[in-house]
Amino acid sequence: MKRFIGFEHGMGIGGWLTNYKRFNVLPPDRRLCLTVGDMEHFATYITEEDVKYIASLGMDHIRLGFDQIVFEEKPYIYREEIFGHIDNFIGWCKKHGLNIVLNMHKAVGNYCDIKEEVELLDDEELQNRFISLWLAFEERYADDNSIAFELLNEVRNVDPEKWNRLADKTVTLIREKNKERKIIIGSTCWNSAYTLKHLKIYDDENIIYTFHSYEPFEFTHQRGVLQAATLYYNRAMPYPCDIERYRDYQKVVHNKLSAFENYEKMDIGFMRNVLKPATEFVKEHPDKILWCGEFGTIRHADIKWRENWMRDVITILKENDIPYCVWNYLSTPNDGNRFSLVDDDNRKILSEEMAKIIRGEV
Repeated sequence: MKRFIGFEHGMGIGGWLTNYKRFNVLPPDRRLCLTVGDMEHFATYITEEDVKYIASLGMDHIRLGFDQIVFEEKPYIYREEIFGHIDNFIGWCKKHGLNIVLNMHKAVGNYCDIKEEVELLDDEELQNRFISLWLAFEERYADDNSIAFELLNEVRNVDPEKWNRLADKTVTLIREKNKERKIIIGSTCWNSAYTLKHLKIYDDENIIYTFHSYEPFEFTHQRGVLQAATLYYNRAMPYPCDIERYRDYQKVVHNKLSAFENYEKMDIGFMRNVLKPATEFVKEHPDKILWCGEFGTIRHADIKWRENWMRDVITILKENDIPYCVWNYLSTPNDGNRFSLVDDDNRKILSEEMAKIIRGEV
C-alpha cells in the first residue's frame, strides 16, 4: 500500500466551523442562517494554542471540517472573514509542523444528521454551488499543494453513481487548475467501509480514498441523545464485552439477532471482521491510498473502554498500513454527541494512555 506521507496519524477538529450548533433542533427556516453569536464563535473557538497542543501530542495532521453555509454569504459569494480564519489556521499548522485536510463537512443538500427537502445529488444548482466553493478554495490555495481537499463528509445513503458523477465533475474541474492537489473522496452511507466498493477508482496518484468507522454503533454512541436507537436503549456498554450484550441491543432496538453469531466477545477479533471491507479494499488496490478519516467514541463512555476500543481499531489499521485521523479534538457545550479526546474546559488530553494510543504507540 502506498503511504500517505505526512498524514499518518491525525486529529479532527469539529465544533469550530462545523457542528457549532445542532441543526436538527432548529426549524427548517433557521438552519441555514448565521447569527452574530455564530460569527463570534468562529472568531474565538480555536486558536494557535489548540494547534500547538495537537502538535505536542505527536499528531502529524489536522482534519478541519467546515460547513458550506459558513462560507456562503449568498450563493457564489463567500465571506472573506471566514477565509481569513482558514488562512490563520493554515499558518498555525505550518508553524507547528502539521499537515492539513480541509473537509466540507456539511454541504447544502447533504447534512449527515438531517434530511433536507432538496438533496444535493438531485439538484443541479446545489451541485454547481458545491463545485464553485471548491474552486474558490483551489484558487485561494493554488500555491500550496500540501493542503488536501476532502470533497464531502459522510454522503448519505444515496445512489452511489450519483455521488460518483458529482465527485468526478469536481475532480475534473480542480484538475484543470491543479494536477497535484491531493483530493480525498469518501463513500456513501455516511462514509461506510461497506460502500467503498462502489467508489470510482482513479488513475491518479493524488486521489486518496477514505472511510469512517463507528462500529459497533451501540458501543461508540452509547446513551447518545441524538440517535433514536441509543437514546431508546439507554444502556452503558463496556469494551471489550460479552457478545450477548451486543445481541441484546440488536434484539431490543432492531428486533433481530446479531449479525456476528460466530463471536463470543466484542473484541479485536470482532473488530477485524467489522473492518474487513476496508482491509479488503487495501488488498484489491495496493497502489492506492486508503485513509480512515474519522473514528471515535462518545465522551461519556468510560475512559478505559474508550482506550481499549481505540487501541484495537488503530492496531488493525496499522496492521494493514491504513493511515488515520481520530475524531475529535474538542466538543462544543451544545453538542449532544460529544466525542472529544481532550477535556472541554482545560483542553488537555483525557489520559496519557489515550495520547500514546492515538499517535500509534499501540
